[in-house]
Amino acid sequence: MAAVTSMFAIAHQSKSLAVQARAAKQPVSLPKSIGSEACRKFLPSPLVATPSVPSRFRVYVVAEDVAVQGRSGEAARRVYVGNIPRTVNNDELKKIVEEHGAVEKVEVMYDKYSGRSRRFGFVTAKTVEDANAVVEKLNGTKIGERQIKANITEKPLTGAVNVLLQNEETQFVDSPYKVYVGNLSKTVTSESLIKLFSDTVKVVGAKVSRVPGTSKSSGFGFVTFSSDEDVEAAISAFNNAPLEGQKIRVNKA
Repeated sequence: MAAVTSMFAIAHQSKSLAVQARAAKQPVSLPKSIGSEACRKFLPSPLVATPSVPSRFRVYVVAEDVAVQGRSGEAARRVYVGNIPRTVNNDELKKIVEEHGAVEKVEVMYDKYSGRSRRFGFVTAKTVEDANAVVEKLNGTKIGERQIKANITEKPLTGAVNVLLQNEETQFVDSPYKVYVGNLSKTVTSESLIKLFSDTVKVVGAKVSRVPGTSKSSGFGFVTFSSDEDVEAAISAFNNAPLEGQKIRVNKA
């Protein structure tokens, strides 16, 4: 127990130095000063003890690498399935996907305000091979009259981009007087919607829906108002109107 405590103390001493060692691509190693068998048995065997770099570098870097590998492994099994009919639920999507690969989990995404399907979902396959098979065999096929899109999901967002998207979500002002705006170009932002609709009616809030965990637009959004009259005026003025290269669809949410 004393050896384990000592190792964690060493690992915690200097995170910044550990990052520097990683950036410099120096070999990480265990000095003789803590080279007892009690310490060594807790470390991965491929790491060779040399006195060149303090052990805190190795302990920190190994822990970070394990965490990254765990995240990337799950991401490689997670498949985005888009453009599905609104009537397809979790059970139906699972049944469709299981024709092509073993499934661990299925989740169709629903809008928290309208309760309607967002026309996409996520499938976590049991293995990477299953995930790849699902993408290969399902992408481009049809469910009903809709051509399905299937691909391995993007890496989770980090840093400033994630903060910006969280701020966008929290700043959205919901209202019972709301329109759904579909067929959005991937470049359209919440600010784009506010600018467009504000030319004709008073806008309370607007947001573009994103594929969860990414900055990728889902191709639709919502705009809220303060009255039914504003909703009707917005639909009349902007349904089939051009916005950044595409004609948008506007109807009551």
